[in-house]
Amino acid sequence: MVDLKSLVPWRNSSAAAPAMRGDFFDPLVNFRREVNRMFDDFFEGAGWSGPGHTGMMPAVDVHEDEKELVVTAELPGVNEKDIEVSLAGDVLTIKGEKKAEREHKNGESWRMERHYGSFERAIELPFDVKDSQVDAKFTNGVLSVRIPKPADLQHSTRKIEVKAG
Repeated sequence: MVDLKSLVPWRNSSAAAPAMRGDFFDPLVNFRREVNRMFDDFFEGAGWSGPGHTGMMPAVDVHEDEKELVVTAELPGVNEKDIEVSLAGDVLTIKGEKKAEREHKNGESWRMERHYGSFERAIELPFDVKDSQVDAKFTNGVLSVRIPKPADLQHSTRKIEVKAG
């Protein structure tokens, strides 16, 4: 199973202590939770991954089935040559840079817009991976990284017949 906390790009693991059952109705705990949510929404909406970071943060999905783990990252406007995928033990890292230039000419007026941003996502995997088994493909702005599970973690699925009454 994937550790979902590893998908949060900038949250400090010690910052969010587990909530106790009695904390649910505590007004101060609820206030803190609401303030944290507002800041998270603000930074997400501004395209920042967290305080002090000025790059872009791609949306990443992790899907797991019985034989493999598939990491999909949406990277619109990024060129294949500007993406780097690396693996160190059980950590998959996706780095890249987006470079976009647009020129607008209208009669005598001229405008040039440039957008640059770098990103990096590190995802902790639930197992160590052999580099030779990883397959990465980039198609239409979407990066898909397929990582086979080790044999001891693969589970076969067997359908059980459901009988009436």
